[in-house]
Amino acid sequence: MLELAKEQIAMGQSAADKGQALRLLADCLVADGLVAEGYLQGLQDREEQGSTFLGQGIAIPHGTPQTRDQVFATGVRLMQFPEGVDWGDGQMVYLAIAIAARSDEHLRLLQLLTRALGETDLAQALRRARSAEALLKLLQGAPQALALDAQLVSLNLPADDFEELAWRGARLLQRAGCVESGFAAMLQQAEPLPLGEGLWWLHSERQVRQPGLAFITPQQPLRYRDQPLNGLFCLASLGAAHQALLERLCEVLIEGRGQMLYQATSSRTVLEVLGGEVPADWPSARIVLANAHGLHARPAKVLAQLAKGFEGEIRIRLLDDSQPAVSVKSLSKLLGLGARRGQTLELIAEPNIANDALPVLLAAIADGLGETVEALPEASTEEVLVVAEPLSAPVPGSLIQGVPAAPGIACGPAHICVERDIDYPLRGVSPSQEREQLRAALETVNAELQALVQRSDKAIGEIFITHQEMLADPALMDEVEQRLGQGESAAAAWMSVIEAAARQQEALHDALLAERAADLRDIGRRVLAQLCGVIDTPEPAEPYVLVMTEVGPSDVARLDPQRVAGIVTAQGGATAHSAIVARALGIPAVVGAGAAMLLLAPGTPLLLDGQRGRVSVAPAADELQRALTERDQREQRLQQAWASRHQPAVTRDGHAIEVFANIGGSQGIDKVVEQGAEGVGLLRTELIFMAHPQAPDVATQEAEYRRVLDGLDGRPLVVRTLDVGGDKPLPYWPIASEDNPFLGVRGVRLTLQRPQIMRDQLRALLQAADGRPLRIMFPMVGQIHEWREAKAMVEQLREEIPVADLQLGIMVEVPSAALLAPQLAREVDFFSIGTNDLTQYTLAIDRGHPSLSAQADGLHPAVLRLIDMTVRAAHAEGKWVGVCGELAADPQAVAILLGLEVDELSVASRSVAEVKALVRQRDYQTARALALEALQQDSAAAVRALVEHY
Repeated sequence: MLELAKEQIAMGQSAADKGQALRLLADCLVADGLVAEGYLQGLQDREEQGSTFLGQGIAIPHGTPQTRDQVFATGVRLMQFPEGVDWGDGQMVYLAIAIAARSDEHLRLLQLLTRALGETDLAQALRRARSAEALLKLLQGAPQALALDAQLVSLNLPADDFEELAWRGARLLQRAGCVESGFAAMLQQAEPLPLGEGLWWLHSERQVRQPGLAFITPQQPLRYRDQPLNGLFCLASLGAAHQALLERLCEVLIEGRGQMLYQATSSRTVLEVLGGEVPADWPSARIVLANAHGLHARPAKVLAQLAKGFEGEIRIRLLDDSQPAVSVKSLSKLLGLGARRGQTLELIAEPNIANDALPVLLAAIADGLGETVEALPEASTEEVLVVAEPLSAPVPGSLIQGVPAAPGIACGPAHICVERDIDYPLRGVSPSQEREQLRAALETVNAELQALVQRSDKAIGEIFITHQEMLADPALMDEVEQRLGQGESAAAAWMSVIEAAARQQEALHDALLAERAADLRDIGRRVLAQLCGVIDTPEPAEPYVLVMTEVGPSDVARLDPQRVAGIVTAQGGATAHSAIVARALGIPAVVGAGAAMLLLAPGTPLLLDGQRGRVSVAPAADELQRALTERDQREQRLQQAWASRHQPAVTRDGHAIEVFANIGGSQGIDKVVEQGAEGVGLLRTELIFMAHPQAPDVATQEAEYRRVLDGLDGRPLVVRTLDVGGDKPLPYWPIASEDNPFLGVRGVRLTLQRPQIMRDQLRALLQAADGRPLRIMFPMVGQIHEWREAKAMVEQLREEIPVADLQLGIMVEVPSAALLAPQLAREVDFFSIGTNDLTQYTLAIDRGHPSLSAQADGLHPAVLRLIDMTVRAAHAEGKWVGVCGELAADPQAVAILLGLEVDELSVASRSVAEVKALVRQRDYQTARALALEALQQDSAAAVRALVEHY
C-alpha cells in the first residue's frame, strides 16, 4: 500500500518544464531501486495519454500498464518545486508525487489526498512549505472523526439477500457524503466477516471521502453462507477513525448484547449502544420555497452564510422527500437537496439556538434570499384548465401522421387498451366475507396466469410464473390479513399493500427493481378487477389493431402475432420499447400517434402503414383496397427476398455491402445463419450477464462465445463488451442512483471502473477465438483515453493469448466520438455506429420520453451528418464502418446509409433478407445523390419525404 513519509520528500527542487521534472523524478525512483532505467518512458507515455495534474498544485506522474513490469518495488517519491512547473494548459505544479506501482495502488493515494484537495489555498501552502514535515502535514490534513448518526442507521428494510443490504448501506454512506458513487462496487468485492449473533461486517478503503459507518437490519430474518443475517455494518474506512467504535462493538458482542442492535426499533437505540451521535428532539419549522429557480447557488449561499452566524447545528430537509436532513451551513449539501419552487422546507435547529436561528432563517427564505420572488398561487388547477386543450377522437377519414416503427401494412378494428380507474369500497362487510372474496379472486387470477404460462414460450412464461409467486407471497398476505381484521374491504386492503410494496421497490432507484414494481401493480390490478367484477373489453373476433398509450416490457407477453395485426401507440419513438418489440415480432407498427387515438371508439376500422408512419381512421373503400394491394405486393417482395437471402447484398451497379445480424446470445445462432446473415455485427454480451445470478466466470463466458463462433463457421463475430449501467443495471452490481443515468456511469465508463470484470470478459473472448475472425468493440466511448485504456487491456492479454484474426473498435454512440472520428480512426480498426443512442444524445431527446420521443428519428440531418463524418474519417484511414442501431433495418434509411458509404449493416435476424433485397434493388450512384441531398434537409420529416420522392 502506498503511504506518504517525510523521507520520501525532496524539498526546494527546480525544473524548467514538465519534461525535466519527469526526468528528475524518474532518476530518483531509479536511484532508490524502485524501478528500472526505462521507467521514464512510461511516465512520458502516461502524460501523452492524459495529464496527471490532480489539482491544487499537485501532479501524480506514474507509468502505463505496459511499464508495470519495470517496477521492482512499490513506492512514491515527492519533489517540491517552489517556483512551479507548467504541467500544460497553464496548470502549475508545486508538488509532484512520482508513483511506482504494479497495480492500481495509486488510487488509494488519491483517497488519502482527498481531504487535502478540498482546502482552498493548498497550492500556495505547498509552495511556501519550508520542511518535509510541514508539507506532509498539509497533505495528510487533520484526522477525521467517524461519521455515525441517525442518517446512517436504517432498520427493518425490505431486503431479499446480503447483496441488497450491502447496497443499501453504501447508499446511506453516499447520502451522508462519506463515499463516492463507486463505493457500492468496492463493497461487492470485499470479504464479509461474521461477528456472531447474526451480525456481519463489511468494509472498504476505496472510493472513501471521509470515514463513516452504516448499520442496516432486514425486515425479515435472512441467511447468508448458512448463517443468520440479522444486521450488517458497512464501514467506509479511512485511517484508524473506526478503531474506538470497533472496540466498543467487540465489548457489546462479548457481553452478549448483540440483540439490542438487530432488534432495535429506533436509530436512537443503536446509537446509544454504539456510542454514536444521538439526536435530541430539536425544534423545527416549515416554509414553502418561492424562488423561481429553486434553491440554486446564489440563494443557497446566502442561506448558508446566515446559518454560519449561529453557534450550533441547523439542519434542513425537503418535507416530501425521504432524504435525511443536511447541514444548512454546507453549500454543497444545500445544492444537493435540489429544492424547487413550491416545495416545503423543514428547518431543524439545536434547542439552545432554535428560538434565535429559526425566525431569522425563515424570514430570509420568505424574502427570497436575495432574489425577488413572486407569491405562490394558492392552487394551480385553474391555470391547468385554462391552457389544456380538450382532446377529441379523430374523425372518420382522418390521416394521422406518427413515427414509422415497424414496416408493413395492417388493417382491422381498433382494440383500445387503456388503464381504467376502478372504484371500490374502503370498508368491508365482515372480515370473513372479505377474506373469502379475496381467496376466490386470487384463485381465479392464479388459474389465468397458469393458462398463460402453458401457452407462452419459456422467456415470456417466466414473467407469469413471477406473477404467480407474487400472489403467493406470505409477507404480502400477512399485511392484507391485518388490514382485513381492521375492517377494510378486500379491495382496499389488497391495493394498499400492493401499492406500498411497489413504492418500496421504486425507492431503491434500480431500473430492474422498478420493473418489479410494475409487475406488482400489474398483478394488483388483475386481482382488483376480479374483486370488482370488471371485465376487460373483449378482443375483436378478427385480427385487430392494438391501440395503447405505450407497449411496455410487461405487455409483450400478451401480444399474439396471430391476433394482433398491427400496433398504434399514443407515445413513443422509433427506438421505444413498443417499436423494438413490434419489429421483433414482425407486427406493423406506428408509434407516437398522439393521445387522441386513445379516444377512438372500440372497433373503429384502422389502416396503418408502418413504413410511412401513417394511420387512416375508417378509411374509404378505395383507399383500403390500394393499401391491401400494396400489402400483398410487399408480402411477395418479402417472399422473394427470403428465397434469395443467401445471395450477397450488391447494388445493381456492383457496389457490395455486408448485412450482419444483431443477437443476444448463442441461442438460435444456426437460425441466424439460415436467415442469410453474413456474420454477427452485434453480440449484446450484457444479456449473458443478465442471465446469471452473479457475474459469469471466464469459463462460463468462454463456452458461450465459443458456441457463437462455432455456429458462425468462420463468419465474422463483432462483440460489444459489457454494456450496463444507466438504464440497464445488473441486480448483483448495484449502481448508485444518478440524476441522469443516461449521462452517468454506463458502458465502457463502468467496466473501466471494474477492470477485473472487463479483463475476465476479454480473456474469455480471446480464448474462444481459436483463429476465427473476432472483432471486439467498446460501448459508449466518448473520449480517446477511454479507448486507449480499453485497448491496453486487450494488448496486455494478447501477449499470453495470441489471436490470429482480431480487430478492435468502438461504438459511435456519443456525438463526441463522431466529432473525434479523425483522431480515433488513426487508432481503431473499425467503427460501429449505434444509432439509437447517437440519436437521443444528438437531439437531446430521451427515446422513452412520453411526449418528445416521437421526434427522436435517426434520419434527422444532424444524426446523418455525424454518420457521414464518421464514415469519411474512417475511410481516410482505410478503416470500415458498420451501423448496428435500429436505423439499419428502417427501409427508408437503407438507401441513405448505403449512399453515405457505410460498409456494413447489422439488423435483427428476421430483417436480414429484406435489407439485402433493398440493397439489391438500389443503384449505388443514385443512393449517393440521395444521401448528399438528405444531408441538406432541415428535418427528419423532410428526409423521409425525400426518400419517398426518390
